[in-house]
Parts: sequence; C-alpha cells; structure tokens
Amino acid sequence: MSGRARSVVRPGGGLRRTSRRTWLHRVNWLTPAWLCVAAAIVLTAIGLAAIGTTRPELVPKQSAILAIGLLAAAMVTWPSHRFLQWISWPLLIWVAVLLVFLLVPGVPEAIVRPRNGARRWINLVVMDFQPSELAKVAVVLAIATWLRFRRNHRRLRGLLPPLLIALVPMGLVLLEPDLGTALLFLPTAIAMLIAAGARLRDLCIVGLLGLIGAGAMTPLLRPHQRDRIMAMWAQMQGDTTFVDDIGYQGQRAMTLVGAGGLTGHGREQAQRLVHWNHLPEEHNDMVFAVIIARWGLAGAIVTWGLFGLLTLGGLLVAAQCREAFGRLVAVGATTLLVTQMVVNTGMTIGVMPITGMTLPFISAGGSSLVAVWLLIGLLLNVGLRPPSRLWRETFEFGSEDDSYG
Repeated sequence: MSGRARSVVRPGGGLRRTSRRTWLHRVNWLTPAWLCVAAAIVLTAIGLAAIGTTRPELVPKQSAILAIGLLAAAMVTWPSHRFLQWISWPLLIWVAVLLVFLLVPGVPEAIVRPRNGARRWINLVVMDFQPSELAKVAVVLAIATWLRFRRNHRRLRGLLPPLLIALVPMGLVLLEPDLGTALLFLPTAIAMLIAAGARLRDLCIVGLLGLIGAGAMTPLLRPHQRDRIMAMWAQMQGDTTFVDDIGYQGQRAMTLVGAGGLTGHGREQAQRLVHWNHLPEEHNDMVFAVIIARWGLAGAIVTWGLFGLLTLGGLLVAAQCREAFGRLVAVGATTLLVTQMVVNTGMTIGVMPITGMTLPFISAGGSSLVAVWLLIGLLLNVGLRPPSRLWRETFEFGSEDDSYG
C-alpha cells in the first residue's frame, strides 16, 4: 500500500520521495503468530462440528458470530502499539462500568437477563453481550501498558498496582457470580509479571498471601459453589452422594467421556449418546465431552495438541518480540487462553470443580468467541509488527536491575 507520498530533504541536498505509510513494507510475515491463527481456525472448525452434533440449529448463528470475531481480530491486528496503549485505560474503565452496571439493582430484565441466578449478560437484541469476556482483553492491555516503562515491580510493593488491575474486574465478576471467568485474571497477571522480570520470591509471597486470603473468603462463596467443590472431591473418591444433585452435571460429563472410547462414534451415534445422556450445557461449558463422545480420546488429544501449538506460537511471538509492551501482551493473551482451556477440560474430565467456563474457540457463545479471536488478533499484531524507532527494549535484567529489588 503506497499511501500518500511527500518530499523530504536528503542529507546531501536535493529531494527524494518517500511514503507516509510504510508499515506494510516492514511487516514480519514469517511470524510464529500464524501458528496461533492456524490452531484457532482448526479449533473453531471442531467447535462448529461439535455444536452441530448436539445443537445443529445453533451452527448458523455461531458461524455469523465467527465472522464478527474474525473482523474484530483483523481490526486489532492493524493498529500500532501506541494506539493499543492509548485505548487500554479507557477500555478498562468502560468494562468496569459495564460490570458495575450488571450489578445495579432495578435494571429491567429486558436489558440485563439473569440466568440461573447470575447477572452476566446485557441484551443487545441481536445477541447477549457478556462484559466479563471483554474484561479479559482489557486487563491484558492495561497491565502491559502499566509495566512497559516501569521497574518498581522488581520490589514487593511494586507488584500491587498491576495486581490491582486484575483484582478489580476479578472482584466484580465474582459478584455476578462467575467464578470460572474470575479465576483467569490472576494467573494471567502473574505470568505477565514473570515476563516483566518480577522476582519469583516476591511472587511466591503474593501467592501465599493469596491462598490465605482465598481460604478466608471460602465462607463468602455461594452455597452451590462450595457444593461443587465438595461434589468434585466426592466424585474423585467414588462417592455417589451428590450424583443426583449438585454433582449431576459432572457425573453426566464423565459418563459421556467414558462412552467415547479411543476413537469415538459417528455423528448420528454420538448425537444419540448426547441426547440420552441428558448432559446440561453440552453445547457450551461441557462441549469437550461432546468432542470425546464423537471422536474419542483421539479427539481430546488433537484438541489439546492444537492448544499446545497455539501456546508454542504465542510464546515464540513473545520471545522474538523486542518491545516490552508487545512481549507482555503476547504472554498475557497466551496464558489466558491456555488457562481457560485447562480449567474447562479439567472440569469436564472430573479433575477440577465445575465453574461454568467456556472452551475457547469451541463452545457456543457470542461474547466468548469474539473475545478469544480478539486475543488472536493481538498475538498477530505483536508478531507482524516490527518495533518502532523509539521503542523500549524488552525486560532483560542483570546485576544492575537487581538493585531495584
């Protein structure tokens, strides 16, 4: 794209023509970010096939939302890092306002639609919008923006501001309540702090305090959230006490996973298995069980392998990036996607409590699909874009930087 040309003075005199738009001429096309894009495309195709197995009527809607997600990914791929930094704080504030709005009593149900006692969605007529999904993107950008020119996170008290950036939306999401999404913010923030050179000793102290705080807050959990933890523990011990109550969904998921075998079943047989199994949220939170029912253990391994490929691509993007902001964004986006996958598949196979979390790229859901493709767009942005002339180097710490601890 040539853009509009202008004349500049050469060092030795005379004029030469140059272009105001030279970004496309400096693009790093051989970026490992394409591994992330390829993995995301295949995972999305698997998701459409899995949703078509159990809810074929949802496939056209999911496909339309996919188009929106791809457009959103393309839009965040284009802007410069400077622009992303500039919008990070307004975006975080806007998301916080939306999260508070969800909790305001008296808002008509036509606007905020409660589901199973949770207030997570805003009705946009054509679809329901879940602000907590956009909060994931906002937190990654805001933490990266905060850390890009700072080194005080090498001290224990310097960890507080970036952690607060994650904890504020995390607390608001917990109040909806949405324990699953809330669990993603802290691991993402810690991974970004590690990438920025925070001391592991200080992070361990913060982690220990967090565990103590989590234990102290256990009485504040909703009764069904505590019961789900107890149900998971009982299920692991072979106790059937909760099978017909709070542990029903977990037990149904495990049954469907076991029915898949090594190679699964054809579409029609898998459809019958899912139908007669009566698994709740089989197209959404529990879609991984549908994948195993249709393609067996092989399908699970392929799914995990694709997420492994996405992780490899994201970490390579971070390793190759020479700019602080870009490296942190790559680490944050990758950590968030992988953590979400681990929690979702873990709760499906019975090794983690059920928290109501979607499987990235695969589960049915508008806000979730758009949000994960936004994260892929950010990874592609970092991978394609070379550093500008005035860029801060990535966080490389030596003995000089240790004096900050």
